[in-house]
Amino acid sequence: MHDFIIPAKGKAIPYGVYDLTRNAGWVSVGIDHDTASFAARTIRRWWQKMGRPRYGRARSLLITADAGGSNGPRVRLWKWALQQLANRTGLAITVCHFPPGTSKWNKIEHRLFSYISTNWRGQPLVSLAVIVNLIGATRTAAGLRVRCELDRGAYPKGQDVSDAQMATLHLVPHAFHGDWNYTLHPARKR
Repeated sequence: MHDFIIPAKGKAIPYGVYDLTRNAGWVSVGIDHDTASFAARTIRRWWQKMGRPRYGRARSLLITADAGGSNGPRVRLWKWALQQLANRTGLAITVCHFPPGTSKWNKIEHRLFSYISTNWRGQPLVSLAVIVNLIGATRTAAGLRVRCELDRGAYPKGQDVSDAQMATLHLVPHAFHGDWNYTLHPARKR
């Protein structure tokens, strides 16, 4: 999404997960950098707090993602961080990226972030607490509910993923646009 600068207090970086089936959202508000590590950590927190309790028997997870930014298809750290998530959860993680310039088709924009924007319309975003509380208070008549938490983690920019690390990924490109669509399988435990 976007960074929100809070004068003399830093910035707030909302990153969200939208569950189409349950019409439920999870948003982590970071304070460091919008990196692939932060994005993957947000998905992990969603899985721990909302996903696993609701889908405990799931063996796979489908993520639709934009083509740019921290979760872009060319971002090596994104794939590396998702591989770590797959290994930790045992889930096969399928990622389908929207083509460049088409992020407006992503349901998270219309069914989650548009309502968050409406909810905080006219409210001064003066502190992290205000931002987290406004996001978490987002509700719709259609049943949308949003959970939100502050993520004080450090996510430094410029983390490199080596060719050797990339070679350890259990990544299977899909037949159609394998550069945008792929599945990361959990590593087998020995």
